[in-house]
Amino acid sequence: MSVLVAQAASATPVSQKTLLVYGDSLSAAYGLEIQQGWVSLLQEKLHQTKSGWKVVNLSISGETTAGGLSRLPAALEEHRPELMLLELGANDGLRGTSLKSISGNLEQMIQLAQKKNVEVLLFEMMIPPNYGPAYTRQFTRVFHDLGEQYTVQVVPFFLDGVAGHPELNQPDGIHPTAKAQPKIFDNVWPRIKAALD
Repeated sequence: MSVLVAQAASATPVSQKTLLVYGDSLSAAYGLEIQQGWVSLLQEKLHQTKSGWKVVNLSISGETTAGGLSRLPAALEEHRPELMLLELGANDGLRGTSLKSISGNLEQMIQLAQKKNVEVLLFEMMIPPNYGPAYTRQFTRVFHDLGEQYTVQVVPFFLDGVAGHPELNQPDGIHPTAKAQPKIFDNVWPRIKAALD
C-alpha cells in the first residue's frame, strides 16, 4: 500500500504554481456554461503550454471591490497563489461608488497580495458615461495610478472589441456571449503569458 501511495505522490507535480482569478461576473462566465468562459480557455491554454500552473477562479457575479477585499485574506491563505488577476471595479463604477473608495479597496488588495509575494495583474476597467465624462475618465484613471504606484502591470481593457458590439453581448448589453470569450482571452493572454515566463 505504501508503494502505491508513494507512486501517487510522485505523479503529482511538486512545483505546481497557482494562478488566482479574482473578479466579477465577467470572469465568472455569467449566463454561460462555466467551461465557455475565458477563464476556462485560460485553463486549457495553461494545460497545453504551462503544465506547472493551475487556475483557481474565485470570481463572483455582482462582486464589488469591498466584497473582494473582505474575502481576499482567506483566499490568499487557502490557495497561496504566485499570480493574481485582479478584475474588480466594474460593479462599483456602474453604481457610482466614490472613486476614493474604489481606489482604496483595490489598493488594499494589492498590498495584501504583495505582502504575500503574489504578483498582481490589475485589469483596467471602463464603464458607460452614465455618471458624466469626468467620473468615467477618473474611474479608469484609478487603475493606472495604482499600477504606477505599486509597480503593477495593468492589463488594457479586456472587453476591447466586445463591449458595444450587440452581437457579442447577451441581451442585457453588459455580459459577453460565448462567442465573445475567445476574443476576451486573446486580449488578456499576452500579458498573462509574460507574467508566467
